[in-house]
Amino acid sequence: MKVIICGAGQVGWQIARHLSGEKNDVTVVDNNPDLVRRATDTLDVQGISGFASYPDVLDKAGARDADMIIAATYSDEVNMVTCQVAHSVFAIPRKIARLRSQSYLDAIYSDLYRRDHMPIDVVISPELEVAEAAIKRLATPAAFDTESFLGNKVQMLGLKLDEECPVVNTALRQLSDLFSTLSAVVVGVRRNGTLFAPEPTDQLFVGDEIYVFTAVEDISRTMEVFGKTQKKQDRVLLVGGGNVGLMVAQRLEARTDRIRVKVIERNRKIAEQAAEALERTIVLHGDGLDSDMLAEAGVDRADAVLAVTDDDKVNLLTAVRAKARGCPLAITLINDPTLVPLMSPLGIDAYINPRATTVSSILRHIRHGRVRDVYSIGDAEAEIIEAEVLSTSPIAGSQVRDVDFPEGVLIGAIRKGDKILKPTGGTRIEEGDVIAIFALSADVPEVERLFQVSIDFF
Repeated sequence: MKVIICGAGQVGWQIARHLSGEKNDVTVVDNNPDLVRRATDTLDVQGISGFASYPDVLDKAGARDADMIIAATYSDEVNMVTCQVAHSVFAIPRKIARLRSQSYLDAIYSDLYRRDHMPIDVVISPELEVAEAAIKRLATPAAFDTESFLGNKVQMLGLKLDEECPVVNTALRQLSDLFSTLSAVVVGVRRNGTLFAPEPTDQLFVGDEIYVFTAVEDISRTMEVFGKTQKKQDRVLLVGGGNVGLMVAQRLEARTDRIRVKVIERNRKIAEQAAEALERTIVLHGDGLDSDMLAEAGVDRADAVLAVTDDDKVNLLTAVRAKARGCPLAITLINDPTLVPLMSPLGIDAYINPRATTVSSILRHIRHGRVRDVYSIGDAEAEIIEAEVLSTSPIAGSQVRDVDFPEGVLIGAIRKGDKILKPTGGTRIEEGDVIAIFALSADVPEVERLFQVSIDFF
């Protein structure tokens, strides 16, 4: 399939990496020649320097015979015009745009995106994706990462093991014997900064960050096994009242279990807008880094603080100050993945990476049939791929133990019809099964081969 990606920033680059790795014909367009050069130097893609909304630039990028265009520049308006030009001038069949402004996302204006108006087939909102990710983090506060798979019947949890974990120094094989009825499967371990797929004989140690799959009904028990307790978040403090903070507050207000929410916003105009849009949430105008403001907001009585300003460093320092003042849980928004290693030394519990959530969302919308979902782990270190087994797949009809998976690949869960199975060596993989699989980035091409993965245009 021929795909044009407009915008060669982190999101565009990651999408280009995924699609070019699947042997698609990918062209990247950006008005920054350095970003285009980075893409062409590191990926098997073509590059065009210029403004994506210009018809002559799209023509040079091969728009006349392109199957899909993904507009992921930093400008909503450029993305919208790009899709319009792609439709009206070049008749590109499928158009995806990343839009940030809340006004463009309001449901009452959704008629705007009809083919005879603004022809965008899929609208991706980074802010909405991040807000939903934040709600998931709050729902499982002991996890630093979490995502749902297999029709929301299976949860992937990222857990950091501490001295209170009862199964440290225990081989993974023994966990299956000790908790035979537990659906949990450890698919990834990050130790001393290195992520790997563990062997059955590998032990878990204090300080390990593990990625574990478990059935939704087993979440609480899985947490207990790994030394984590689930505590309901009754009081939440949001630092940052912009698009993300406002969306999170609105979703918390809409819940039936009356959560008390306070918002701190430094910009007076944004604070006033948030106060007007929210019904039960207290909005304070002030600096979330200010100790007196945090005290006024009752940070010492809050169950969780969520720092979601547009400044990574402010988010990190706010989280540190909130923890120092007694808040048990700090979650922060981090755009720059190079800052993630600071989380542990700073005592921050969890983070949300907007770029990773946006990349996952775009991939989710452009894949069809074979691949149901993709979730990026860490700084593109690994992926969770949810895929359906086809009759033509090399693994169809085989038992798990007989499949020659690469070392960096592990199956987390299998859905057969309406049943969720914990994979064992004797589990037979059959046509129609849907599998959630962990794969280190280097092993993704082999996973694609085993599942006969391709991106089907529809």
